[in-house]
Amino acid sequence: MTTWLMGISVALLLCLGAALWRVWRGPTDADRLMAAQLVGTGAVGVTLPLAAVTDWGALDMALVLVLLAGFVAVVFVKYVRFRASNNQGDNR
Repeated sequence: MTTWLMGISVALLLCLGAALWRVWRGPTDADRLMAAQLVGTGAVGVTLPLAAVTDWGALDMALVLVLLAGFVAVVFVKYVRFRASNNQGDNR
């Protein structure tokens, strides 16, 4: 079972690499946000099988990653609204 869980973690890490590439190369801000949310979800997906294999408190780390992913979404929306309000004043 340990080998199976480690294999799942490696596969999820490969998916995280693809998501990080999309964060870096995303054509729009929304693509970047969705990829960042995927990174947060994937990181939790990696830590949960590792928590089953090891005893080093990965469940606490997974909870922190979920909270950070939520904060990233809120900050992104605030940033987009701020940028839109500033660009609206430049068109007058």
